Amino acid sequence: MKVGMGIAYAQGGFRETVEKLVELEEIGLDAVSVAELYSFDAVSQLGYIAARTSRVHIESGIVQIYTRTPSLTAMTAAGLDYVSDGRFVLGMGASGPQVIEGFHGIKYDAPVGRTREIVEICRQVWRREKVQYSGKHYTVPLPPEQGTGLGKPLKLINHPVRAQIPIMLAALGPKNVEMAAELAEVWEPIWFHPGKAQEVWGASLEAGKAKRDPALGELQTSVNVPFAVGPGADKLREHVRPALALYVGGMGAKGKNFYNDLAARYGFADEAAEIQDLYLAGRKDEAAEKVPEELVHAVSLIGTEDEVAAQVREFAAAGVTQLNIQPLEPEHDTVKSSLETLKSLV
Repeated sequence: MKVGMGIAYAQGGFRETVEKLVELEEIGLDAVSVAELYSFDAVSQLGYIAARTSRVHIESGIVQIYTRTPSLTAMTAAGLDYVSDGRFVLGMGASGPQVIEGFHGIKYDAPVGRTREIVEICRQVWRREKVQYSGKHYTVPLPPEQGTGLGKPLKLINHPVRAQIPIMLAALGPKNVEMAAELAEVWEPIWFHPGKAQEVWGASLEAGKAKRDPALGELQTSVNVPFAVGPGADKLREHVRPALALYVGGMGAKGKNFYNDLAARYGFADEAAEIQDLYLAGRKDEAAEKVPEELVHAVSLIGTEDEVAAQVREFAAAGVTQLNIQPLEPEHDTVKSSLETLKSLV
């Protein structure tokens, strides 16, 4: 099992954080991801990380499918793979309507269909084929009646380092997960509950794998986990509650919150509804208090070495191949020692 980490930094502290990342790479960190919500773009930061590291895989976690054309997404991935000497993983996802419509002013529609077409176009670009695609959502080149009529099929000028850059799809819903299992090298769910994974996602994963091209290899599963290990780490579980309450309660309106739906599918429908009511009413602390202890424990990697080792085995048994830690004790020396401990356990 690999160990990755999302890079987090305070305003103005990016360079300092990357210098610390270099040390983490030396002691065994396998991957680093940069988020792209409505913060700085991920691409410029990933390029900087590529220049400062030599072994660690760099991942976009995630770039949003609506905010770049499919060909630009492919060009960007090929560029990052080039400057990292073949260490890039293209993490993509639909995000949600609050960000896509609220920040970008783009209609949030057909996330599954659009993702499939983007994946197919990206792989055309990386194979250096002349891009010709006629889909429901994207048509390349643009038809003459929709433009000047001067567009013609083109292929990427440069030769990519790899003709098959790994694609990681963030997916939660049944159809999206099925598509990830069919098309992607890596599936990235959020708030992964190893004890409920088969019940919630098993059918979708099997349906997708049945259509999977063997050339893609076995589907990898990468999950993010709040992390702390050592004596007294249990008390840090309380830091997970506000984040869970934010997602379950505040990441979307009623009926349009994917994370609330996920909590309900895990068996916490009543609790999820109460958390959402409290959160949307501005009672965030009360919402956090209502997050079930079972859920906090299941989606985290927190405890003594023996407890964390047992949790790692649970994630492995559920098919997880990469744990992306979110250290709850952010002091650099603590992160280093905790990472060394975790590497010894996985």
